[in-house]
Amino acid sequence: MSRFEKAVFFDVDTQADFLDSSGALYVPGAETIVDRVAALNRFAAAHGIPVISTMDAHTPDDPEFSDWPPHCIAGTSGQRKPEATLLDPRVVIQNSPGFPEVAGARQILLEKQALDCFTNVNLSALLDCLNPNQCFVYGVVTEICVRRAAFGLLRTGRKVAIVTDAVKELDASEAAKTLAEFTAAGGTLTTTKEVFSEN
Repeated sequence: MSRFEKAVFFDVDTQADFLDSSGALYVPGAETIVDRVAALNRFAAAHGIPVISTMDAHTPDDPEFSDWPPHCIAGTSGQRKPEATLLDPRVVIQNSPGFPEVAGARQILLEKQALDCFTNVNLSALLDCLNPNQCFVYGVVTEICVRRAAFGLLRTGRKVAIVTDAVKELDASEAAKTLAEFTAAGGTLTTTKEVFSEN
């Protein structure tokens, strides 16, 4: 059986407001992972692996803005993903009950209004639908949204790996702590080279 049999790739919050130096919540150095994120997404598409791309989709008066500057407001350029990371066909799953047919979609854009992607009311049902036994997680920010995605997936009982050269942090010490706690909880670490070399 292929290592990627029943796998899902999780592309976390790779959006302009985080990746671009002019973005509202720019993560310094995040632009350096865009090529690797794009390559991982294309690899997934080539191997029939669904990509779940989480995306902030805030309203202008979103409660989260009491903690963070306004960012990724739905419909703005800052909310968009880099073109290189997008796949066709793709579907959007909003954070309201019910979601469209995902069979055949290479990329599923999962909208959220909070740090944790599991706050999207459809994510658990989506995972049940796709039924992956292994998840590969990458994107931004390592110690914030990537952390919540990775630990949330671990709690579902699935195998979860963080792709360490396709994530970017705000705080290096907190990111290191996240990775240590993740492996202690049963997660694994990998790299894009390892992903691409193990078919």
